[in-house]
Amino acid sequence: MADRRLQVFHTVARMLSFTKAAESLHMTQPAVTFQVRQLEDYFNTRLFDRTHNRITLTEAGGRVFEYAERILDLYGEMDNAVREMTGEVSGVLIVGASTTIAEYMVPNMLGRFHEKHPSVTIRLKVGNTDSVVSMIENNVIDLGIVEAPVSNKKLQLDLCREDELVLIVPPDHPLSSKESIKIEQLKEYPYIWREEGSGTREVIHDYLTGAGVNPSDLNVIMELGSPEAIKGAVESGIGITIISKASIQKELQLGTVKMIHLDPHMIRPFSFVHQKQKFRLRAMDELLEFAKEYCDAYKVDELS
Repeated sequence: MADRRLQVFHTVARMLSFTKAAESLHMTQPAVTFQVRQLEDYFNTRLFDRTHNRITLTEAGGRVFEYAERILDLYGEMDNAVREMTGEVSGVLIVGASTTIAEYMVPNMLGRFHEKHPSVTIRLKVGNTDSVVSMIENNVIDLGIVEAPVSNKKLQLDLCREDELVLIVPPDHPLSSKESIKIEQLKEYPYIWREEGSGTREVIHDYLTGAGVNPSDLNVIMELGSPEAIKGAVESGIGITIISKASIQKELQLGTVKMIHLDPHMIRPFSFVHQKQKFRLRAMDELLEFAKEYCDAYKVDELS
């Protein structure tokens, strides 16, 4: 209901990019440009200075941005207040998840949330941890779920659950009979890395360093960008890898890989990350509350 021109302008001003704003708003770039020009025509002044590949707010644009933030916050508060009175939870939420979480946790969680709140539309964006955090920082997504620590202290980080990382090897591998091993033993065998920017890779890197092992000493023969590709490579006998225990349940049941614990265990957090906003859509609050309950239930299931 808020003025569409103001919403579009506000998004462009936050991101200082017509392209990123168009992606965030699910609009074409010409449509975004048209809305901004309409607002400029209304005020009869430029709101952005446009140079080659860069835009900046003019003095007038900065003033409009300040008011736009207050107007849109008030609109959102009004929308929430009325929906609380009617009991309605609706809207569109954009969730980002790092690869492992998106493949093995999020579908079930979001499916259950949709059953409870069918009027909420959820769009999922998948990337590695770095890209999910970047999308949160640039307000491209409402909520991120990541598998590595987040260094930006301006963002809110809430622990969902802990995940164990384990070594997997082919069934006929020399290590396949081991229950656990020390990390330095990995240097003897061909190893498969996740791609740069992966939360899994970052956690493994820190674990290796903490154990006094230089990550460059690993016999890395391949870098792959998804858990499914890596598991396939291990099953084919190409190499060994460290991977989330949550992602290998099917392979363990089929006997296509063997799991070996690391000594000491390698544990990493699955966490929710979002902006520390003074105001959020009610649908966002409902999703956060539901997600925390889902994670608590998961912990209980693991212990039982």
